[in-house]
Amino acid sequence: MGCDTKAPDGYDPRAYPPVAVTVDVVTFTIVDNQLQILLVRRGQRPDKGLWALPGGFVREDEGLEAAALRELHEETGVVAEPRHLEQLGTYGTPDRDPRMRVVTVAYWAILANLPEPKGGGDAAEASLFSVVMVEADALKLAFDHGNIIKEAVERVRSKLEYTTLAAQFCPPEFTVSQLRRVYEAVWNARIDPGNFHRKVTTSPDFLRSTGGSTDPRARGGRPAKIYSPGEAEYISSPIMRSPSPRPTPRRRRPPPEQPKPPR
Repeated sequence: MGCDTKAPDGYDPRAYPPVAVTVDVVTFTIVDNQLQILLVRRGQRPDKGLWALPGGFVREDEGLEAAALRELHEETGVVAEPRHLEQLGTYGTPDRDPRMRVVTVAYWAILANLPEPKGGGDAAEASLFSVVMVEADALKLAFDHGNIIKEAVERVRSKLEYTTLAAQFCPPEFTVSQLRRVYEAVWNARIDPGNFHRKVTTSPDFLRSTGGSTDPRARGGRPAKIYSPGEAEYISSPIMRSPSPRPTPRRRRPPPEQPKPPR
C-alpha cells in the first residue's frame, strides 16, 4: 500500500522554525598500540581552524548513513569502507551551532589499517589524534564534538566487554596477543594474558582457527596460533574492563651527588 506524500491542504511549512540535519562520524583506529580518532580542521566559519569530526549537512535526497559515509570520504580522503558503522545518538541542543538550529545524528566507525588521511571538501586538513588527548581536553574542538567523542569512546569500550567487535580492529588474520593489545589500547588498561587467552579461545565462535601459526624465528619464542574472526556477535562470558590503567614509564632518579674530594 502506497504512502501519500503530498502535504495536506492548509499546511504551511513556513509556519515552523527551520531546522537543519547534519551527520558527524567518530572514526576509530589503532596506531602504535594507541586508540586514535580521525579529525578534520575546519576550513570555513564557524569555528574555522578548529579540529572537528568529519561531517556536514544531509542532502535532500540521501539517507543518514549514506550522508555519513559521503562526508567521511569527502573530508578525509579515506575511500575505504568502515568495518563497522553504527549510529551513536542524536544531538540537538538549541545553541550548539551559531548558524541556525542544527540537529546532528552522530555515528561511530572502525577503520583498521587506516591510510594517511588528507583534508578535502570543507576540511582544510585531516589527521589522527590520540583518544587520551581528547579525553584530557588537551585539544580545542568545534561545536559540541568533544562531548560526542567522549560518548563514542565509552560506547566502543563497553561494546568490547560483551561483543566480538574487537576483532574488527585486527588484520584479517591475527594472534590472541594481537587481539589482547586491541583491548588494552581501547581500554587503556593492562590485561592478564593467561585469563584473556582462556576467555577468548573458549567463547563459542569468537575466533576461528586458520590452522596456521607464527614463525618462532620471527617472534623469538614459541609459535602462536593464528585466528580469524568467528561468526559470533556476542561473547558468552563478558570480558570485564581492568580497573588499573597501563603503567606509564617512571623517570629514573638521578644518582646521589658524590662529595667532592678536598683540594
